[in-house]
Amino acid sequence: MYYFSPWTALHLLFRLLSFLVLTISFGVHSAPPKLPLAEVYEQGIELKHYWVSEKLDGVRAYWDGKRFHSKQGNIYNAPEWFTEGFPALAMDGELWMGRGRFAELSGAVRKQVPVDEEWRKIRYMVFDLPASSQPFSGRVKQMRTLLGSLNSPFLSMVEQRLAVSHTELMTRLDKVTHAGAEGLMLHHGESLYRAGRSSDVLKVKRYQDAEAVVVGYTEGGGKYEGMMGALVVKLTNGRHFKIGTGFSDAERAAPPPISAVVTYKFYGLTATGLPRFASFMRVRNDEPGTE
Repeated sequence: MYYFSPWTALHLLFRLLSFLVLTISFGVHSAPPKLPLAEVYEQGIELKHYWVSEKLDGVRAYWDGKRFHSKQGNIYNAPEWFTEGFPALAMDGELWMGRGRFAELSGAVRKQVPVDEEWRKIRYMVFDLPASSQPFSGRVKQMRTLLGSLNSPFLSMVEQRLAVSHTELMTRLDKVTHAGAEGLMLHHGESLYRAGRSSDVLKVKRYQDAEAVVVGYTEGGGKYEGMMGALVVKLTNGRHFKIGTGFSDAERAAPPPISAVVTYKFYGLTATGLPRFASFMRVRNDEPGTE
């Protein structure tokens, strides 16, 4: 049974109405780009075939040669001065503001009217060339040549280096996560650019993460009385479970609205198949027009 205080219920109703208005007001502007999606790295894979890079805590953006597209096909309205000098060919990458600044970045890129001061803090970090027929190792060389010849302060290539061993990979993982990074990415050197989830691209983390839809709340107790105690979320298989940690006091006072998609981290599954030690990370809301 989920209890709502009158204040909480009113607040959630307001946020839900706002969410619905925004959803209706801003639709998809084009077909979603066909993007490669990552599987999870497991020890035992022959790493000599992979390139390793930092997993940026940014917003995935597909550059079609003229505009940035979100994963859902919406347009990120970057200022014209930001993309001046960008090549007229497709690039796959992340709009990025720096480690640990996802919320600030997301708020900036989702605005229909871009704010110059915010966009001056952003870089487009390129990690692939969708139109190239070369395998990834060849695309790395192409990216280095292409981006090395340009003079835009807002465009860079994600650093790529060849993987060596599992031990070296874990050492680097600990180093970058200690510095505030999300993790690492692996790209198979012989892989072509293709849509969908495959072992061509792997994400490397000490924990797992996933997304779920908010369907309810539990009331907090003790110092959290009158605020949210836990989110009740629904997995893609329809099962419900609670996320009760990882929230700031501000997030407990103004929790994500019903139907919002949230990202959480966890450490394997319980005997009943639910995420173990699930902890809230963020609202996964990086689509344009929802700011």
